[in-house]
Amino acid sequence: MIGIGSRTDHLEKLLGDPWDAGNPAGFAAAVAADEREETAAAAEVALDDFGLHAEFVPTALGGRLDRVDHMVELMRSVYRRDPALGLGRSGQLLAAVNVWTAGSPGQRAAAAALLLDNRRIACAFHELAHGNDIAANTFAARHVDGGLRLSGRKESIANLDRADALVVLARTGENDGPRSRSQLFLTADRLDPARVRHLPRFRSVGMRGVRLGGMEVDGLDVPAGALLGAEGSGVDTAARAFQVTRMALPAMTTALLDTALRVTLHHTRRRKLYGREAAAIPVVRTVLAETFADLLVCEALSRAATRALQLRPESGSVHAPAVKYLVAGVLTEALERLSTVMGSEFYRRDGEHAVFQKLARDVKPVAFGHIARAACLSALLPQLPGLLRRSAREPVPAPDSLFGGEAVLPALDLPALRLASGGRDCLAASLGTVLDDELPAAVRPLAEEHVRAFAALAGAGASLRPRQLAIDAEVPVRRLAARYTVALAAAACLGVHRTAADGGFLAGPHWLAAALTRLSALERPSGAQLPAGAEDALIAELTDRDDRGLSFGLDARPYL
Repeated sequence: MIGIGSRTDHLEKLLGDPWDAGNPAGFAAAVAADEREETAAAAEVALDDFGLHAEFVPTALGGRLDRVDHMVELMRSVYRRDPALGLGRSGQLLAAVNVWTAGSPGQRAAAAALLLDNRRIACAFHELAHGNDIAANTFAARHVDGGLRLSGRKESIANLDRADALVVLARTGENDGPRSRSQLFLTADRLDPARVRHLPRFRSVGMRGVRLGGMEVDGLDVPAGALLGAEGSGVDTAARAFQVTRMALPAMTTALLDTALRVTLHHTRRRKLYGREAAAIPVVRTVLAETFADLLVCEALSRAATRALQLRPESGSVHAPAVKYLVAGVLTEALERLSTVMGSEFYRRDGEHAVFQKLARDVKPVAFGHIARAACLSALLPQLPGLLRRSAREPVPAPDSLFGGEAVLPALDLPALRLASGGRDCLAASLGTVLDDELPAAVRPLAEEHVRAFAALAGAGASLRPRQLAIDAEVPVRRLAARYTVALAAAACLGVHRTAADGGFLAGPHWLAAALTRLSALERPSGAQLPAGAEDALIAELTDRDDRGLSFGLDARPYL
């Protein structure tokens, strides 16, 4: 199999220069297609030529998925050009991970064959009446004559009208509760048009190119062999499988901020205000530097979490909601701040920077798509006391391979993912070990602040009782879960710095000081200023990467 670096470079070349107005897969084409509520046809063809869906198929089934972090980095090349294009394609992963987790050998082979042939599998889980509470879904699969009869509605399904197969969550038991829900894997030829009616397409403000539809099913008979995994295991399968997607998809969307930051930098470096470059105005410099730091924070946490899926899979139930909660929130806020710097260019739907207004809309669903940020905190809360007690009692350095640019990981084992961590979290446990002699003096006070904050959080969490951790938890209790995600991000940033190659930007103290300051600002309404020297260092690195056509994330990959 061709290495991830070569594959990413090849994909970049297929998609071409995004700034070239004549490129049918560039920014201009993406904006024009967005006006039609589509994605650019030439970009879709390029992804098919590349065989993108093979990135979602495990290597054991003939695909190229051996590492989640590599898949994320490659998909950032797609999201950097058009987030709707990226979401429309990575939506295959939402369905497929359930098949890889619980499917029979035949089901896995069938799903793999579809994806390797550039075809699509849709995920039909959510019902609008129940939101993120998939255990309350009413779409039914009743036993009849040795098979199953399906009835009900499923809404907000991406690419339903182009799907060659569906993964459906249905109620198979009479009682309420998760054990009465099952998953089914259905090929499109099972969807008898006399029994399945497609609902009108949903129109959206952001991600307009993603085709959202629904279906109403009335007495569709399917064989019992369509069950995906054991009957009654549907919610458990989703809870394990979605540990992958709830961290991978937000991690991919950091590329959206990469492009928004690049567009803003282009605009402000070329625009003259008060006799100088707009980029040189102090308030503009601060926003650019802080946004760059925000991007690095998001990618540091995402890298550590996606690698932990393979190194420490027991922590997936913690890291998945943490990544979704923190990354989605930081991205949304960062786009909002950049829009104030863009000024009137922010809302233009034509011209060189028209892609910015599309990005500002496309970022909104990141906070609630797949699972809402509020639901992420609800998923963390029941695990919080055990996590805090164990991490405070048994501080242990995190493995270097969670953070460094190069790392060897064990094979991805989706069936081994657990529903709860048992109090184990390698990232949180590492915070008690970060204040070593290698830590730069300029960073030490900031690191000490985060270590103290985590100790205070552990103290507050020790008194929590089970009744306080339910879905109706009080706001102060939910804030404890939010503070835990900040601690994880701080630990990830410290780990990236510790393992960075000598002499490189990430080995220097300035980005880390900025990252830890930005994380502290999440808990302070008044915010916090970047330390002296950090802003200059970040702006210098940002402009240098822009001039050399490198991405703004941790890997600083060639943009083309």
